[in-house]
Amino acid sequence: MWEGLADGARRDIAALVKAGLGVAELHSAAIALVDRVVPADLACWASLDPDTVAISSMTSGAARIPQQYEPLLATYEYDGNEPNTFVELAQRPEPVAMLEDTAHSSRFNEVWRPLGLQAELRTMFRIDGTNWGAAGMVRSRPFSDREAEFMASVAPALAAATRVAARCGAKGGGEAAIVVVDSCGTPRAVTAAAQQWQAELDSIAPGRFLVMLRAVAVGAQAQGTFRARMRDSCGGWILLQGSKLISDPDVSETVVTFERASGTELLDVLFAAYGLTTRERDICREVIAGRSTSDIAARLAITAHTVQDHLKSVFGKVDVRSRGELVAKLLN
Repeated sequence: MWEGLADGARRDIAALVKAGLGVAELHSAAIALVDRVVPADLACWASLDPDTVAISSMTSGAARIPQQYEPLLATYEYDGNEPNTFVELAQRPEPVAMLEDTAHSSRFNEVWRPLGLQAELRTMFRIDGTNWGAAGMVRSRPFSDREAEFMASVAPALAAATRVAARCGAKGGGEAAIVVVDSCGTPRAVTAAAQQWQAELDSIAPGRFLVMLRAVAVGAQAQGTFRARMRDSCGGWILLQGSKLISDPDVSETVVTFERASGTELLDVLFAAYGLTTRERDICREVIAGRSTSDIAARLAITAHTVQDHLKSVFGKVDVRSRGELVAKLLN
């Protein structure tokens, strides 16, 4: 029975891909599909930056996590002390992990338990070794092994669908913003443009701006620097960067910048989204630099014929017919 359910879910997910949905719309529809087989009291699915596994977007099911708990969840996701974070799960061979009410998890102590929830199921959407998204599902009764197997079975299809949805998106404008925050992510100083970014992110979900500030602050305090790309309100990309300030040893502050991601900053995402091989990516970079076939061959120590073979493969994957179309599609 479960195998048949998984087959049906994979077909339905493939149909969503053909509909050309954006990431948020795709995940919203997929949450409803999965809920028929693995019901959850709360579901929050994320698309992930394929390079850093940082959360790029969040989509909730019919019931939303109460807003006051979102900053706590952002902190626990990046402080390095919590079990089964997405970053940790990305390193494991198995894409699924279950966690039941435990004293060792701040998520349970500070969020799930107060909400009357006792079981969590997390699934990584991984394909070709790259994590494109993840599902977090919680409810008041335990998840079964069969339900975990179902999620593991449909995870590659969800990854493939999310990868396709990540290929394009509208680009917005707006001036870059700088925000100085304390160790909890509370703003201490902002530039004028920060208000515009807050309005945009909060239009996606109330409180999203402060949640992301807290996530970047926690990541930067733990690692020194933190960099991630997230989806904007138009389906495009925002580049967030955080750097820990070195000043008063008793005061922990982080400088966070928000800016619209440019074409060059998205190349690695797009290369992965189109499934380009390492050599195909090398050749794309040479083409973007404006080099001829003979120059590319000499620089990469391959024949001109091999360069053309790789370009033919790239054109097919990216659905273009010329170098000019390729550059335009990757950079614009």
